[in-house]
Amino acid sequence: MLTLLLLLFFWPLALFLIVNLLFLPFQFAVYSIFNIFTVPFQLVKIALNKQLRVNHALEHATINVIEEHLGCLNIAGLGQDNGFIIQGPVDAYIVEEAARAGLARLRRGEKNLAIHRRCGTSMLAANFISSVLIIFLLWSFGYFGIFYIVAALLAAQILGPYLGWVFQKYITTSADVEGMEIVAVEGNPLPQSFFWGFAPLPRRYFVRTRKLYYI
Repeated sequence: MLTLLLLLFFWPLALFLIVNLLFLPFQFAVYSIFNIFTVPFQLVKIALNKQLRVNHALEHATINVIEEHLGCLNIAGLGQDNGFIIQGPVDAYIVEEAARAGLARLRRGEKNLAIHRRCGTSMLAANFISSVLIIFLLWSFGYFGIFYIVAALLAAQILGPYLGWVFQKYITTSADVEGMEIVAVEGNPLPQSFFWGFAPLPRRYFVRTRKLYYI
């Protein structure tokens, strides 16, 4: 009776795993084809938006300045056309001071501040590399298994950060911040956490920027 119950319990799970393993290469192939077309489109869209690239650089510079003084706080950011978002366990004063310091240092030529190692561009680059490799293997051999998928993903993890750096430097950020100004830091606390009191509560800020036009 116990054996029958175990079979009834584990057989659907085993069947589910087997089916997923069989279709995993097909799923990766579809996902890779999708990335081959969408990733370049996203990069071109960013590259053609100078204001977004500048704000992306300012976002990185702000996070880099904060981390220089406070260490890694797993701060997240997102560049936008009229500013950038900073989210993490820091207060508005620190964010504003870091943004102004980052802007000043970029003006002085510290272009390395426009690059951040944890930028989502690196993940985008890793996805693109794995997609290219998977499509190449499929095209070359007509079929690929789990081994080829693992190899492609490992290669993406190794090469992704380097290609991500190139993407950031030449496509998704611009250190040309001449005429840029930090207008204000608008705070927006996140909902209270169950762990409040045990760890710093993350907060979300929008750093509004603008381009000054000289006559």
